Amino acid sequence: MRAIPVSTQAFLLPQPHSSLFFSHPPFHFTPSPKPCSLNSNSKITTFLHRASKPNTATLNADDENSGNLLVTEDVEIEESQSLIEDGVYIEVTKLEKNSRRIESRISIDASLDSIWNILTDYERLADFIPGLALSKLIQKGPNFARLLQIGEQNLAFGLKFDAKGVIDCFEKELETLPSGTKRDIDFKMIEGDFQLFKGKWSILQTFSNGSCEDSPVREINTTLSYIVDVKPKMWLPVRLIEGRLCNEIKKNLKSVRGEAQKATDRTVNANQFE
Repeated sequence: MRAIPVSTQAFLLPQPHSSLFFSHPPFHFTPSPKPCSLNSNSKITTFLHRASKPNTATLNADDENSGNLLVTEDVEIEESQSLIEDGVYIEVTKLEKNSRRIESRISIDASLDSIWNILTDYERLADFIPGLALSKLIQKGPNFARLLQIGEQNLAFGLKFDAKGVIDCFEKELETLPSGTKRDIDFKMIEGDFQLFKGKWSILQTFSNGSCEDSPVREINTTLSYIVDVKPKMWLPVRLIEGRLCNEIKKNLKSVRGEAQKATDRTVNANQFE
């Protein structure tokens, strides 16, 4: 979706603000496969990040330019693990120096089409995404959108970071799977406050009967995923912003869920009066 594109934050994207794309994916659901990595050849270390509140710890050697700015705590683990808090799955993976991959998911009681329409209504994202001051469509083509996004984030020690980014979004075609459907939006920041800010929004809709073509009466489960690889400019240590990014991504996902469920409720209410 703190490219749409994290809430430079996050599904676009930045500030170092995940709301930028939007950024700027809660889940209470049975375990599902984790989103695939954007770069399978990366040398990575995985650690958990509790998204609800920042922690403090000493800096690692890979963040040697970080000075004494401390805002997060990394818990390194031998095997990949996930954390679900406030209905949001979120995992942070350490990539190369001063860069991170953030993977997140949320379960939404809405259809794939409903969520897709919300994510691709780019100029309305700022209406409900926290911290996203502006989301302006500056170029549109077939399955393509270029956005100007501006966000604002308060950092530790009284610092305030205003983020501006130009983000390219690539809308993928609908994929039909054996047990459902899937559709992605790839995004990449081409101008802004990060050396690297790219990822994807992914909407997966599955059907309880195992086929989307069988009985018209079936349970539908929809999961929105948000994956972003982020590397700030040299002057900004990633450890200073990763906790904020996780918090903003969590807010973004919950905001999309809320917007999608409002749309679903409106549809249900309208049908009742027909």
